[in-house]
Amino acid sequence: MNKDLWEKAVAFHGHECPGLAIGFKACEAAVEKMGIGISEDEEIVCVTENDACGVDAVQVLLSCTFGKGNLIYRGTGKQAFSFFDRTSGKKMRVCLIPGKKGKDMDREEWKLQLLNAPVDEIFTFSEPKFDLPERARLFATLICEICGEGAPEHKMYLQDGKTVCADCFSRYSRGYEKFDAPYPSVTVL
Repeated sequence: MNKDLWEKAVAFHGHECPGLAIGFKACEAAVEKMGIGISEDEEIVCVTENDACGVDAVQVLLSCTFGKGNLIYRGTGKQAFSFFDRTSGKKMRVCLIPGKKGKDMDREEWKLQLLNAPVDEIFTFSEPKFDLPERARLFATLICEICGEGAPEHKMYLQDGKTVCADCFSRYSRGYEKFDAPYPSVTVL
């Protein structure tokens, strides 16, 4: 384990914890197995399946950030990270193996176990089941005709002939979203 990099991750995150260690080790695995490093722009992309502490390690160690558009949130809740290298075409999904934490292990012991274990003992590795996300795009800002605030055009809605933001948009539902199909079969009598 690179202690200088760990300290850098801790300084960014604000404290040491097992969650940060998971992200730290996921980055270590990506560097080791894919040969990647810091992303100057969008060369390296991370799709994180969680919004937990480990994402901070990804930001500081690989420079994947929401602001640059190369850190993407896909909320499955799993301790999983998919890494893509736009230059080489390499890709890899890293997922924490459940049940590795011992029953009687406290947070400090769990953190140390994670930091000191070989990546192959704590993660599974597979190919992501989705394609490399497209590069970040710039969109025109449209002004909501209700609240007057601006948002990018791809986040706006058309309602009663007006351009409105997500906050002002009134969703219309007749309860069909609980069905698997967009609209249920209806028998007319």
